[in-house]
Amino acid sequence: MNVLLVEDENYTAQMLQEVIENDKDFIVVKTLDSIVDTVAYLAKYSQNIDLIFLDIHLSDGHSFEIFRHIDISIPIIFCTAYDEYALQAIKNNGIDYIMKPFEDQEILASLQKFKQLASRFKKQLNFEVPDEISKVSAYQGSFLAQQKDKTIVVFAENIAMFAIEQDVVYLYTFDRKRYPVFKNMEYIESISDPRIFFRINRQM
Repeated sequence: MNVLLVEDENYTAQMLQEVIENDKDFIVVKTLDSIVDTVAYLAKYSQNIDLIFLDIHLSDGHSFEIFRHIDISIPIIFCTAYDEYALQAIKNNGIDYIMKPFEDQEILASLQKFKQLASRFKKQLNFEVPDEISKVSAYQGSFLAQQKDKTIVVFAENIAMFAIEQDVVYLYTFDRKRYPVFKNMEYIESISDPRIFFRINRQM
């Protein structure tokens, strides 16, 4: 699978390419470091790219500017030193959000996540009717939660369960963290993939 790497730090770009290509299913076909070059490249070659690794702070501005100039339907793994852009990342095809400095294992885990999503989508296209495909795409892939005085993004695959405690809905992650969600259980149930989440007690 072809990867476009957009990163303005040479050392980080080289390191990322090395880690990505440790997985034999991926090859970095191009490395860019600016908004202008990325827009120009994708305008010509987007159909040849399967996945984008995208830094947020580039040499000529924030990478979110790219989306103002060109429509992108390619899955993106954001890799940045800043945590305040997670929500924007999700709105712009983000399937993962990796914080710098990162470990090799984090990159490999993101690649594995992409492969799983690609495989699932391929199966849906092959075996499910169009109505079912549209339902799957409507399910929420991430949830906003409160962590002290800030809002954070929690991806669905990291959530172990939702529970109501004293009329407040909390989500629990697999690493045993708890965050208030500030949505009622009926709403959460309506946007959650029933193949992943199911309600144990309807009285909750």
